[in-house]
Amino acid sequence: MQLDAGAYQRMLGEELRRLREERGLTRRDLNHRLHSDLSLQTLATYELGTRQCSVVRLVELCLALEETPEALLARVGRRYFGTFGTTEADGVRVDLRLIARAEHDDLAPFRRWAEGKLAESPAADTPHEVHLDPAALARLAELCGTTTADLRARIRRLG
Repeated sequence: MQLDAGAYQRMLGEELRRLREERGLTRRDLNHRLHSDLSLQTLATYELGTRQCSVVRLVELCLALEETPEALLARVGRRYFGTFGTTEADGVRVDLRLIARAEHDDLAPFRRWAEGKLAESPAADTPHEVHLDPAALARLAELCGTTTADLRARIRRLG
């Protein structure tokens, strides 16, 4: 498997921004919590995923956000890889919104299924991520005319 560094960096930035917003902090507030000199523009580029930060800077950001680096990276890993820390026998997690927006014709059965699941519970607090066990993943792959391994890889790329 190859790493799409840009996609991974964007997911990391999204998680940093989500954490900051969950804690009710502005970028300026976060900047004041840091023990190093960092511009607001640099913080913004980290959150947008357009700039990479060092491991030490990431740890510093996590500490300022009262989050462990392990927890942050695990969330990013689950989003990017779908099965971070698990085996393929465990299935895969998918974001239904991403699948519903997929424009690939061969994924049309999967897209319709995702749209249906989202329509079942339109409430804002409804989780958009679901776990597909190996049997469900195999059935969706069959409906899409592909292999389970290929569908798993495509889910990762969509994320």
